[in-house]
Parts: sequence; C-alpha cells; structure tokens
Amino acid sequence: METQNNKTTLFIADCNQGKELAEIFKKDSKFEVLGVSADGAETLSEIKKNTPDILLMDVMLPSLDGFALIENIQNSTSLVKKPKIVVVSSLTHEGFITKAMQLGVSYFMIKPVDEKILLDRLSEIASLDKPTITSIMSNENSGENIAAKYKAKITEEKITNIFITVGIPAHIKGYHFLREAIKLAIETPEIINSITKKLYPAIAEKFDTSPSKVERAIRHAIEVAWNRGKIENINSLFGLRVYNSNEKPTNGEFIALVADKMLIEGA
Repeated sequence: METQNNKTTLFIADCNQGKELAEIFKKDSKFEVLGVSADGAETLSEIKKNTPDILLMDVMLPSLDGFALIENIQNSTSLVKKPKIVVVSSLTHEGFITKAMQLGVSYFMIKPVDEKILLDRLSEIASLDKPTITSIMSNENSGENIAAKYKAKITEEKITNIFITVGIPAHIKGYHFLREAIKLAIETPEIINSITKKLYPAIAEKFDTSPSKVERAIRHAIEVAWNRGKIENINSLFGLRVYNSNEKPTNGEFIALVADKMLIEGA
C-alpha cells in the first residue's frame, strides 16, 4: 500500500510527541508524513481528506479519544481507503491493549519507542496487504494472547526499574532468581506462603540449580542492596518507612512487598 511516488504516507495523531515522531520519518525516504494533529476529531477529518496509508496514533487524544477515533475510522462508509492503524502509547494496562487488538489495529507499541524499531515495524506493516498484529508478532490469533505478552514485558520492565532503584546489580545470580520469585508471587500470590517448599524449588528447577542455592543467592542480592545504603530509595518505593539501615527484610518479606506493590499497580 504505497503512493505513486513509492512513499508510504502516514498521518500522526499525538498530543505530546507528534512533532518528534514526525521528525523520525523525515529521516527515511520511504515515508511521507501528510500531517500531525493533537486532536482526535481533527484527525478524523484529516484522515477522510488525505487518506493516508498508515495512521500512527496515541490513545490519549482530546475531542475524540483514540478508541472512538479507531471505531469511527473502521465503521466509516465514506472512506474509500482505510488506513492501517498503529498505536504508540504509554497506556500499558492489559485491557487497553486487548481493546486495541479487538478494534483491529495493526500494531501496538509502548512508549518510549526505539526509532529503528518504529521504522522497521511500519515498513513491515506497509508491505502487508492485510496486516494484523498477530501476523507480525505471533502465530497465535488471539488479542488476549498478544496482550498477555505485552503485560509480561511490562512486568519485566517494572521489576528491572525497582531493582535499579533499590541497588540490586544485574550481574549477580540473585538478581535473576529474585526476578523470577517476584513474577511467581505476582502470578500465584499464595506461593509466598510456601517459599521453601514451592517457590525456591520452582526457581531451582528453571535455572537447573538447588533450592538452597536459590535462597542464598536471593539473600545475597538483598544484602547487596542494603550495603549500598539506598534505604531511602527503598522506603520511598514502597511509600512508607519500612526499614532503616540496621535492619533488612527476609527474602519472603522483600518478594511479598515488591509483588504486592506491582499487583496494586495493575501488574
């Protein structure tokens, strides 16, 4: 789906980063940006006038929100050519991603986006007659499956940010064991009550080691964080003064605190 001058045309709808996104495409001769708007209703009007190949949009738009904009485009009988829709948003809740998939968007990317990946994905989408997010990302054809993968990615990123905040270095074994322990506690909260019988053995099996080595490595990771003296970061992370420099949590306490925080935030 390209124009006569062999350029893929796109329109950008984003109330925060529209101009920045447009600059990315100016660097690639395969694309032509027909316009940028920070308003949903204006975008709909421009889409009907200019019929771009691709609409690159955020969900958060005034006048007409992103989902309403997509529905208007998909249900329009006056559009001779409907654009392929790519959503780029910081809204990462599973429900938003699933809804976007169900409305028929071609791709969903999470902000901040890497310039090269964005250009590569839109090039792929432009080259497909009937692109779907599942044909690009997965062999599964369920929006819920794709949303679950995004959710897992976001969970990983959140855990990484927490570890950076509290001072747990990535090169130690306990970092990876602790990451897995938190994910297990999010997926199955009751496992925290069987840390020795279920949690450590599950991690040990995955990493081909022993439960006792898992326990020691996690304890070491927590000790490293405390020795680095980032107690204020840790207290600020949990929103209350939980610890001081003379005390540190047990493995189970730390795993439960992080998992509970993430569950409250919608992990």
